[in-house]
Amino acid sequence: MQIRIATDADQKNWDEYALNHGAGTIFHLCQWQQAIEKAFAHPNLSLLAMKQGEIVGVLPLFELKSRLFGHSLSSVPFAELGGPLSDSAQIAAELLTYATDQGRQLSCEYIELKNQEALPGLPTKALYVNFSREIYPDVEENLLAIPRKSRAAVRKGIKEGLVATFGNDQFDDFYEIMAHSYHQLGTPIFAKKFFRAFLDVFNDDCSVMVVRTKEGQPVAGVLSFYYKDRVLPYYAGSLFEYRKLCTNDFMYWTLMKNGCEKGYKLFDFGRSKVETGSYSFKKHWGFEPSPLAYQYQLITADEMPNLSPANPKYKRKIEMWRKMPFALTKILGPPLAKYLG
Repeated sequence: MQIRIATDADQKNWDEYALNHGAGTIFHLCQWQQAIEKAFAHPNLSLLAMKQGEIVGVLPLFELKSRLFGHSLSSVPFAELGGPLSDSAQIAAELLTYATDQGRQLSCEYIELKNQEALPGLPTKALYVNFSREIYPDVEENLLAIPRKSRAAVRKGIKEGLVATFGNDQFDDFYEIMAHSYHQLGTPIFAKKFFRAFLDVFNDDCSVMVVRTKEGQPVAGVLSFYYKDRVLPYYAGSLFEYRKLCTNDFMYWTLMKNGCEKGYKLFDFGRSKVETGSYSFKKHWGFEPSPLAYQYQLITADEMPNLSPANPKYKRKIEMWRKMPFALTKILGPPLAKYLG
């Protein structure tokens, strides 16, 4: 078996392997890698395992290097999942060994693997969970499946006259909402070109939806992916001052309804940190959490990294960011956010 860094010529075969692998996700596709390269130019060191001319394993892998956030390899940046796909556990182990050798040569601190199922022998962080649920074929059945309190919030949003518009021509309004939302959360906003890269690379498999008041004010927005039979609302934000209109409940219901009408089978609510606001929101929608195994191959680091906003050492910085002028966060945020993968 041969392991090597993938090239552009491998993209078609890589994607065929990822699409046909039982554990493959949208984050394993070359399109995700292309978006990261296009937006941030992080070095792509993704690995292929070949045997008799056929792919038997892949490991998407990027180098992230920052004075503030350290030096690491990530599988895969800005994604919920990643990690190795392979024909066997032995091949996965060999891919990780090869990646570790690369990390040592680059003097990296660690490799982060975003796995659904834990690999043996690696430190694991119990931080994130995924929320997914079946989309029923009938629209009304989906509405009735939402617990009473959240269903009432959806109906309030409808009564308040909220309107949702799909289309990538909504992009500028979506980004402005995201920038405000990130500011209110105390988190650096990504550069506009990051979100745009996903739209450019995924084409019809990625779209923007914006929610407006009956007066036309944009108040919430979501960038969603479509992969096989699932809808994935991945980047979403809303304006806090309009929360009383139940903008988030209306937004996600509209997206679920649209997915139902288009024949999608699964609503993938994405990841949330345990015991956070988004975690509680999804639980109240009747979704059950499924743990994700974020694992680390330590190289020069002595312990698992903790770049989460939940880390107490970031509390003061988050508060400072919230108090910073909004216009300034749009300038200072992108150079920081590109390393928060």
